[in-house]
Order: sequence, then C-alpha cells, then structure tokens
Amino acid sequence: MVLLNPGPVNVSERVRQALLKPDICHREDEFAELLHRIQAKLLAAFVPGAESEYVAVLLTGSGTAAVESALMSSLPHGRRILILNNGVYGERMSHIVGLHRLGVNELKYEWTARPDPEKLLLALRQHQEVHAVGMVHHETTTGLLNPVHEIAEIVDNQNRVFVLDAVSALAGETIDIARSHIYMVAGTAGKCIQGFPGVSFVLVRKGFVERMRSYPKRSWYLHLTHYIDNEGRGTIPFTPAVQVYYAFDEALSELLEEGVAARIQRYKKMAATIRERMAALSVKALLPADLQSNTITAYHLPEGVPYRVLHDRLKRQGYVIYAGQGNLENKIFRVANMGALSEAQFSGFLDAFEHVCASA
Repeated sequence: MVLLNPGPVNVSERVRQALLKPDICHREDEFAELLHRIQAKLLAAFVPGAESEYVAVLLTGSGTAAVESALMSSLPHGRRILILNNGVYGERMSHIVGLHRLGVNELKYEWTARPDPEKLLLALRQHQEVHAVGMVHHETTTGLLNPVHEIAEIVDNQNRVFVLDAVSALAGETIDIARSHIYMVAGTAGKCIQGFPGVSFVLVRKGFVERMRSYPKRSWYLHLTHYIDNEGRGTIPFTPAVQVYYAFDEALSELLEEGVAARIQRYKKMAATIRERMAALSVKALLPADLQSNTITAYHLPEGVPYRVLHDRLKRQGYVIYAGQGNLENKIFRVANMGALSEAQFSGFLDAFEHVCASA
C-alpha cells in the first residue's frame, strides 16, 4: 500500500529489517550504545556544527508525546505560554497547556493564514507574564508552512523561550535551529525521517536544561529532565520500544547518507510533480503556492466526488489519501509525499486519481 498520508509513512526495506535485530534489555550496554548513536545522529542531522549546544531527548511515544513533554517542561511556576494557533495542531498545543491548568494565551488565525510576526511582537511587549511561545512549524491540517525564522527572531529578541512543534517538518523543511536560538524542538521518527511511529524526541538547548530543573514536574513520564539526567549514563527511566529504536537508528543513517538538504529537495520535487499534474486536472489547491510546505498539499474535492468515494476507489488501487480535519473535513483531501516512495509510485497514484475522477 502506498501511504499518501502524513505519517505513518512507507519505510525502506532496510529500516523494516532493523526491527528484526536481537532482543536486548534496555539496562544493558548494548542499549546505551544504541541510544547514544541515535542522539549523535539527531544532533548531526538537525543542529550540524552546534551539536555541543543541544541535547537530544528520546521518548517512547508519538510526536504528540514530545510536544506535550516540551510544553509541560518549559514553564516555571506562575508564568504563561503564548500559542500561535492556525490549525488543528496549534489548537492541540493550547489544549495540552490548558488541560494541565497552566496559563495559556493565544493568537488565533484562520487556518489558511500565517501568524503575523508584528502582532506577536506587540503581544509579547504587552504581556510580560508570557514566558514562552509555542508554534507548529508545518501545520499539517492544511499543509501550511509557518514563518519559523521570523517568529524565532522575535521570540529571541524579546528574551522568551521558543517551543517548536516540528513533528512533520524535520527532514522535510529547511530550518536552522541553532542559529535561530530555538530552545525546544519536538520531532518524531515516523514522518520525514522515514522511521516507524512509536519513538519521538525533543532537541533542547543546553543552556535551558539547568533552568528546567528548577521548574515544577507536571508529569512523571513526560518531564524532560527525568530523561536528561539518565541519558548521560545511556539509560532511560522507563521501558523504551527497543526494536523501534533500532529502526529509528537505521532511518537516521539513511537520512545522513542521503543528506538532509538532498531529502528536502527530493520531497520538494515530488510535491511539484503532484501539484503540476493536479493543476492540469483542474483540481484546486487550498493554499497559494507561497504558503505550501514541501510534503503535504491540501486540495478541494473534485466536483461531485465525495471524499469517501475518492478515498475508497484509490485505496482499492493501492493508494491511501488523507481526509480534511475540523471544518474542512468534508471539503478537502490531502496528499502527503513524505516517506520512502519513488517517482514511479507517485506517477501511479496520479494516473489512478485521474481515472477515478474521470469515472466518477
């Protein structure tokens, strides 16, 4: 099955075979070596040249676990976080903070609009109680790419902490984490890194780690300093998904061999192929080109073709697309081009899509 949803993604046979490595105990030296290997590869991939300035914290859980961990661990007592909300995942950040009864402010935008940096600057100047700013880099609700470097510059200049949900952006979009002084970046194995779901991570600026240790512990499982204190010894405080870690290690090796920039360009090329063919078929994209990411495109449903009909007919031919969310649920469909997929597989999908529309 060709997965054109934004995770889980198709993986290479090499990554799949890594799941078959021998069982080991996570308290043994073999696991410590695996953990340190993954951490080193994450830092080499995403903060090249600044590896000594960050720590990579691994969690067994989905990307949302990493986001929740970063949010809960970033706030001192009595301070607030401001969330830039322009989609389902920005909204999720707000809900996470609210669920833990922490102080949350929001700047809300239409789901087809980017956050306004000037409004953020004004809000931070007016609300000194705001300690941190949270944002989604790639809002997969619509495939919209948020202006991470512009936002990061404002947050840094205003001496606030920037918490970035880069779950569907890392290895798919260009980002200079270290140069932008981003304090916390949440990611996952099962999207553009082309691993399996079940392991996620947070890249944390080392200068922020000591500050975090003085903050209230709001979760036993997800408080980041539990992991940081243990990982120096090559251990994790809770049982990890060992086989998924092996596959993650292999996926990171693939990423580094291909090159992060080269993978981004591959995704960009595939997105362009899809968009050109869809335009030729008069299928209208939800967003203008300058707002679109490299890995997801949202489209209005073809006239007279309900989503379920489109989905089911394509699935029978071996292709899985993705529905809209929220108030876009019955209006759009999404096509993701992340994962270990070939040009031939995308061409096959586009041919199948054209056939389905012609026969509807």
